[in-house]
Amino acid sequence: METMKSIVIPQPGKVEIREDQRPALTPGHAILKLLYGGICGSDMGTYKGTFLYASYPRIPGHEFSAEVVEAAPNDLGIKPGMIVTANPYFNCGECYSCKRGMVNCCQSNQTMGAQRDGAFSQYISMPVERIYDGKGLPAQELALIEPFCIGYHAVKRGNVKAGDKVLVVGAGAIGSFAAMGAKMRGAQVYVADLSEYKLGLAKARGIDGVIQSSDEESFKKAVADITGGCGFDVCIEAVGLPSTFQNCIDAAAYRGRVVVVGVGKQSLDFFYTTLQTKALDIFGSRNALKEDFLELIDAVREGKAAVQSIVSAVYPLSKAAEAFQEHAHN
Repeated sequence: METMKSIVIPQPGKVEIREDQRPALTPGHAILKLLYGGICGSDMGTYKGTFLYASYPRIPGHEFSAEVVEAAPNDLGIKPGMIVTANPYFNCGECYSCKRGMVNCCQSNQTMGAQRDGAFSQYISMPVERIYDGKGLPAQELALIEPFCIGYHAVKRGNVKAGDKVLVVGAGAIGSFAAMGAKMRGAQVYVADLSEYKLGLAKARGIDGVIQSSDEESFKKAVADITGGCGFDVCIEAVGLPSTFQNCIDAAAYRGRVVVVGVGKQSLDFFYTTLQTKALDIFGSRNALKEDFLELIDAVREGKAAVQSIVSAVYPLSKAAEAFQEHAHN
């Protein structure tokens, strides 16, 4: 059989290029040729050994664009030559969540690059029902739709509305996409982070303000100054640390909404009565839904979000180890 190359993380801190067999076409599937793949925070966590859902060895990657090179007969319009992206969250279809249509939080969820091998191979096989037409979006922008979906789904979980004051804690890729999604909904959006560089990028993308603070008191003062002492209507945690979750609880208005999209391993000694005192709504946000992909492909095509600004660098497959090493501490 024809062979191909794959990027593999055999153990934390190590990246290899492995020779694999190219997948064969099977019923209900299509063979995709990878065009661009983004290194997600979870991929970097797998590399560093800090990602909650990581196991080894693992082919990383779940945000990507690809060309359809073969496709089994289907009535979804998926055919060779199409430039596409795909939904990488595999659900069981049998658990209570799946039966209620909440497939993004399947109790046996397997996300590509996390609980199962991912997209960082020259060719992959995907079920046709998971494949979405890019509708002419450039392949590099199309690879950014999946991480945009993660932030956008968190915005939807928090029921962000026009006029809401929203704080996104964390100016990495997912936090940046959450900020974009909240701006699309007409909110006033602020971003908090320790990195002056990342906050500078957030400003350049048109958010309404930033908070750069390394201590609790100055953070609370900045929140009070921005909100007139009222707190934010919605706070989105996009880091995955106990301290940043606490930031969101502290910054939320009475009867505010807090959305947790960051993933971490640490626990928090938390004065939970604050939830009752402030009558907060707390939401977890996991993965995304087909509708999120379809909505954002259209939104990016219509120029409602400048996703290209998220790209920091582009590497060929042969430089995979270098890519992970260079971004390990960002």
